[in-house]
Amino acid sequence: MNAQNQTNRRDFLRSSLIGGAAALAARWHVTSACARVIAPQAAQVTGHVALTAGEDRADLAFKGLMTFQKSIAKAIGKKQVVIKPNNVAIDNQLSASHAQNLEGILEFLKTIGKTNIVIAESAANGPTLEGFANYGYDRLASKYGAKLVDLDQAGFEIVQCFDETDIQPHACRMSKVLLDPNRFIISAAKMKTHDRVVTTLSLKNIVVGAPIKDAGFRWDSKSKPGARNDKPLTHGNGFRGINYNLYALAGRLHPHLSVIDGFEGMEGEGPVGGTPVPHKVCVVSQDWLAADRVAVELMGIDFRKVGYLNYCGRAGLGESDLARIEVIGPMLSDHIKAYKLAANIDEQLVWREKLKKV
Repeated sequence: MNAQNQTNRRDFLRSSLIGGAAALAARWHVTSACARVIAPQAAQVTGHVALTAGEDRADLAFKGLMTFQKSIAKAIGKKQVVIKPNNVAIDNQLSASHAQNLEGILEFLKTIGKTNIVIAESAANGPTLEGFANYGYDRLASKYGAKLVDLDQAGFEIVQCFDETDIQPHACRMSKVLLDPNRFIISAAKMKTHDRVVTTLSLKNIVVGAPIKDAGFRWDSKSKPGARNDKPLTHGNGFRGINYNLYALAGRLHPHLSVIDGFEGMEGEGPVGGTPVPHKVCVVSQDWLAADRVAVELMGIDFRKVGYLNYCGRAGLGESDLARIEVIGPMLSDHIKAYKLAANIDEQLVWREKLKKV
């Protein structure tokens, strides 16, 4: 660890919310095992991913981010930082980004002198700010001077989404905040299985979080008459449609930095109805595809089953070849857990089949 990193870590320990300096000193010590680099031998490295493992969720995110401290600071420059959590539900903590994960990200940003930070989301099943309050984001915003933003109220652009039932483009209202090239987007994602695309990680958090809904929209009977929700448009009316849309929209709607929280993952009927997996890992990378690829491996999922990530890999949108990804941290193989997939996994894999002639 260089002198600059040591100084930054001491500063963090003095100001950390997690506890007293004496108690934290041992916990934040980076052992030689933690600092190992597992590099491929036979292929040229083009992707770099930090893997951390341990007992403290905030610590895992912070340490992973510190691996790329200088390059992240340079990439942010003077751009406004937008942290996009995954709040597919406003009242189910297992399905949503945990405040402690966001705290590790915010503490890192504080360490590199970044302010003017926004935590922004368009929650799927209810009012976004209500979800923020439920998950304790209000406290974070107060502590770090961050601004909480409901993307549904922050403007939109029209982007076309594919529908597999009519093979036509359809106009979709997408968040101007997430489309803005002058903002630096951090995907604070979770490791979860999914009932349509096998797994949801850092890319999907951005793409499916971008479509907005009207303020009066709810999935239940409380929805106001005429209130619209554009999120279903990105799902493309089928397993082929959603995989294609995730790939097609990734060019404009992708994170600049991925922080995938696997401290407590979700398996089975994700992204909302699954069950917890005590995994205690975190993945960080400035290459979102490399981050998602490593997360898929950690979840014990056959990468060939994940359609949209395979499409993105073929298109060169990032590094998806595990042999070309340098994993910085403990041995990847030591932290793999086989996540149970959704019951309809065989149906999901229709994207691999050729269309039948009519």
